[in-house]
Amino acid sequence: MQPSVKIFTGNSNPALAEKIASRYGNGLGKMTIQKFSDGEFQPIYMESIRGDYVFLVQSTNSPSDNLMELLMMIDAAKRASAGYITAVIPYFGFARQDRKDKPRVAIASKLVANLLTSAGANRVITMDLHAPQIQGFFDIPVDHLDSSAIFIPYIENLKLENLTFASPDVGSTNRVREVAAYFNAEMVICDKHRKRANEIASMVVIGDVKDKDIVLIDDICDTAGTLTKAANLLREKGAKSVRAFCTHPVLSGKAYENIENSVLEEFVICDTIPLKQESSKIKVISVADLFAVAIRNMHENKSITNLFVHSHRR
Repeated sequence: MQPSVKIFTGNSNPALAEKIASRYGNGLGKMTIQKFSDGEFQPIYMESIRGDYVFLVQSTNSPSDNLMELLMMIDAAKRASAGYITAVIPYFGFARQDRKDKPRVAIASKLVANLLTSAGANRVITMDLHAPQIQGFFDIPVDHLDSSAIFIPYIENLKLENLTFASPDVGSTNRVREVAAYFNAEMVICDKHRKRANEIASMVVIGDVKDKDIVLIDDICDTAGTLTKAANLLREKGAKSVRAFCTHPVLSGKAYENIENSVLEEFVICDTIPLKQESSKIKVISVADLFAVAIRNMHENKSITNLFVHSHRR
C-alpha cells in the first residue's frame, strides 16, 4: 500500500498552507509549535507520521525563526520515522546571498541548502529562486516551480493592445525574456546603478516604450525602490500604462508607501509571503493550486513539466 500524504505548516504562512492542503484534498496535519518564555520553541507532531510522505510548508522569510522552525520540523519528522520528507518552501530566503560579491561575506543560500539536507529533508519544492543556479547547491532533488504559470493567464485576460515586457534590472532579463517569448512580444530593460544596498544612484531604459502597455516582471520586491523607479521612468519615456508582477512580496521599509505613490496601474503578487498591510494597488494571486499539483505529482511519481511555461509555448 502506498504511504499516505500528510501536509504540515509552521508559522511563516499558515494561510497558504491551509489552501495547499485544501486544494490537494487533505486537511493540514496536526502539529503544534510549543513556545517557551525565553523565546525558544519546539515543533511537536500530534499524530503518527511513521512511513508517511510528509510535506512541510514553510517560507523562510524574515524573521530567521521561520528557517529554524523548518529545520526543527524536518528533524522531528525524521526522528518520528517519516518515510519521505519534502520541504515545501514557497519563498526561499537568503537566496540573494548566492555568491561572494565582496570579500569576507557568507554564501548564505548554500549554507541554508546544507542545513536543510543535514536536518533530513529528502526533497525541496520551491518557487522562483532569485538565482536558478541555487538548485545546484543541493545534493537532493529540487523542484523549482515557475510563477509564470500563474501570471500568464492573468496577463492574457488584460488584453493589452501594445503589450511590451520590461525587466526592472539586468538580473531579471532571462525571466522576462521567457514570458515575452510566450506572447511573442518585445521587451525592454531598465539598467540601474546602485550606490549601496537598497539605494539606486541612476537608471536608464534600454528600448522603446512610447505608447506601449508595459508589464514589469521581477521575482522579489523588497523596498519597491527599483520597481517604482523603473515604473516612473517608463511613464516619463512615454509608456501608455505600467503594471508590475512580482512573485515574492518581501515589502520592507517604505515599500507600501513607494507602491501607493507610484504610477503603477496595479501591482500583482503571489501569496508566498503574507502581506503586512493592505494596499489599493496590490492584487494577490495564490500559488496554492500550483503547489498542490506539484505535491500530488511528486507523490504519484508523475512529471511536473506541464507546470512550466516552456511546455505551453504558443
